[in-house]
Amino acid sequence: MPKIQWEKLPRAMWQHLRQRAQERQISQDDLFAVAERKALHPDVPEDEWFKDFGSFKLCGKGTLPSTFLTAAQVAHGKRL
Repeated sequence: MPKIQWEKLPRAMWQHLRQRAQERQISQDDLFAVAERKALHPDVPEDEWFKDFGSFKLCGKGTLPSTFLTAAQVAHGKRL
């Protein structure tokens, strides 16, 4: 299975993720949880997926993370 592509993430995607984290009030501690998960090099499906961290969700498609959602927002795809 593919892994999340963090190292070569397009600049526009980084900007989008930062903006969504700010808008949805994703805390610094929450972002550290993403970094810890990233260090595990988790497998992701080629289709849509999401990882529920409890207070927020990270969503993506294939190797690319695409957005952050609040805990109340509905995510689509395979739950990791």
